[in-house]
Amino acid sequence: MSSILTNNSAMVALQNLKSINMDLSKTQNEISTGKSISSVSDNASMWAISKVMEADVAGFSAISKSLALGESTVAVAAAGADKIVEILKEMKEKIVTATGANVDHSKLSTDVKALSDQITSIIGAAQFNGMNLLSDTGAGSGTSLKVLASLDRTSSAVTATSITVKSAEFSNELTAKASLSVASTADATTALGTIETLITAAIKGAAALGSSKGHIEDQQKFVSKIIDSMTSGIGALVDANMEEASARLQALQVQQQLGTQSLSIANKAPQMILQLFK
Repeated sequence: MSSILTNNSAMVALQNLKSINMDLSKTQNEISTGKSISSVSDNASMWAISKVMEADVAGFSAISKSLALGESTVAVAAAGADKIVEILKEMKEKIVTATGANVDHSKLSTDVKALSDQITSIIGAAQFNGMNLLSDTGAGSGTSLKVLASLDRTSSAVTATSITVKSAEFSNELTAKASLSVASTADATTALGTIETLITAAIKGAAALGSSKGHIEDQQKFVSKIIDSMTSGIGALVDANMEEASARLQALQVQQQLGTQSLSIANKAPQMILQLFK
């Protein structure tokens, strides 16, 4: 039955066209943003998970910067400690020479004093961003360095963990160097025992700093992998499949054209009733 008051065909065609236009708008949004889930209304649970993961990625990015700063600080101290060990070995060579009778003790004393002053200079210069892990005096000295290393997430809380790098405190350990004397064979013999103690302490401190540096480097690599994995995981949750979206866009555009034509034909149906009265 035909009616001039109700056009069921046009109503059906209009609803189909509205549905097609909504799908088309969503697909165009996916292509323009590159995301299949760009707002909470798209998929609330996936959106919430992605936002938590994005917050964690931001946190781990900050941790990566902290680790880089810590690594640089420890690397400067480790380089200084390594150089001090080499200088102490050179001092030992001078002291061993001074234990002989027929040597120039005055010249050797000058050399030992110069090497001692060089150690003092290295300890003072081995600082990075105000932190000195070789000295126990002055600002930024004699304290442990805490390097933010990771975020530990549980079901109820997030806690930060740190790597603690102890100061070598070479100023205290190497204080005895100032009293080293090679003015005579007897003094040189006494100094030989002292220099062995200093070398042992310096090697111990340098090894500890080197170990801490390696630990920080390994942690930085681990954090970098975590960031990459989490970023990839977020992409898997919310990124649009561009190939699929492109194919769907073309199909919807064709459906939109057909829907428009269908609505146009349905709207002409009531006009056909006029033919009955001619």
